[in-house]
Amino acid sequence: MSRALLQATAIAAALAAVPLTTSAMAQVDTSSYRDLDQFMDVYNLIKANYVDKVDNKVLVKGAIDGMLAALDPHSSYETGVDFENLRIQTEGNYGGLGLSVSMEDGAVKVIAPQEDTPAWRAGIKSGDYITHINGKLLYGLTLDEAISQMRGKPGTKIDITIVRRGREKPIEVALTREVIVQKPVKWDVKGDVGIINVNTFSENTGEYVRQAIAGIKAKLGHDPLGYVVDLRDNGGGLLNEAVSMADMFLDHGEIVSQRGREKTDIQRYFARPGDATGGKPVVVLTNAGTASASEIVAGALQDQHRALIIGDKTFGKGSVQSLLRLGPTSEVRLTTARYYTPSGRSVQEGGIDPDLAVPQLSDPDYKTRPVFREDDLRRHLINEAKVDDSVLEEDTRPDTRRSETPEQLKKRGVDDYQLYYALQTIARLGGPQQVALIAKIGTRSAVPDLDAPPPKQP
Repeated sequence: MSRALLQATAIAAALAAVPLTTSAMAQVDTSSYRDLDQFMDVYNLIKANYVDKVDNKVLVKGAIDGMLAALDPHSSYETGVDFENLRIQTEGNYGGLGLSVSMEDGAVKVIAPQEDTPAWRAGIKSGDYITHINGKLLYGLTLDEAISQMRGKPGTKIDITIVRRGREKPIEVALTREVIVQKPVKWDVKGDVGIINVNTFSENTGEYVRQAIAGIKAKLGHDPLGYVVDLRDNGGGLLNEAVSMADMFLDHGEIVSQRGREKTDIQRYFARPGDATGGKPVVVLTNAGTASASEIVAGALQDQHRALIIGDKTFGKGSVQSLLRLGPTSEVRLTTARYYTPSGRSVQEGGIDPDLAVPQLSDPDYKTRPVFREDDLRRHLINEAKVDDSVLEEDTRPDTRRSETPEQLKKRGVDDYQLYYALQTIARLGGPQQVALIAKIGTRSAVPDLDAPPPKQP
């Protein structure tokens, strides 16, 4: 049994599930088994000479983990807590804080908090390091052990210590665990614009987006002026759900192609006739946490000239992982393909550049918090198009000359500048015809300049 997935990192957020074609299965060279003799020699030496008796399962799991870790950051062996994470992400809920985390050099690093969870409300941010739980140092624990300590019975309290680059002192945060329910899609209406916030691509996300579009129309009593699709801090999800969501805004053309090891191993996904929005203007919000499946949606809408992408450069994960079941509670997550946007570009390493780079000026840590992307991961896949290293190494955050501070924005009632700017972009461009024209021809000349006086609050 196998499933294909798209995911930002080998973390507590898991993603994916479409059948893996037989042609993508690698043929095992029988001569390679001779190389296993050396492995068995080391195995026998450990069993015979290590200072303590070692359980066979410990050695085998360690060997599997090491073998997959030598490939790329996203191939791994899922068992125990990691396997449970996969089930939670696509099916259920759990008692915890609502964090996606990874392990970096022995430290627990935050990938993203889930919206409307204890971690999100406490202001924990992507790139933070969790150093202590209830006063006890986490360094040296496995990721499974750290996650187990953060999870627990809803209603129980937990104290965590956060280290954030740019802050001189650690941040102490007191939290209460809650039942974390997966809410892939939320929607709202501001003014005459519909806002669709997609947090992850779990089961039925595409259908939830369709329901969000219908709900926005019903609340307004008519079609909105346009839609803002928020994909910020969306680490990815099920490939078929990313395709389904992109299809909501397209009525023709390719959405994404998936290409394996062999040149003939290509699978293409296309939009079906019918645009659920009726062709209304679309603005997509992205940041460095927009990864994998969410990059497929952003890339498809950008390449098909269906939407303006506003915000920051995306994460840059352009690979597909397949989940190959080994037993009742274990799977191998293996990178089996790369994906490409309709124009044939790979987002691997380089990510997707926004049409309009808009900094999150309302975030007081925006300028000092480091950017974390795919090209920062060890052993990441190299883009076959050979992305220029200078592009990868430069700080992609725009050097804005705006002088407004988070405090000044807050006084104006702006607590999310990127969302505010997206709403104002639709409103300031003079109506849906002009927005659609800009999206169609790709010009930015009519897009408001960040250095222009700030638009008035609606």
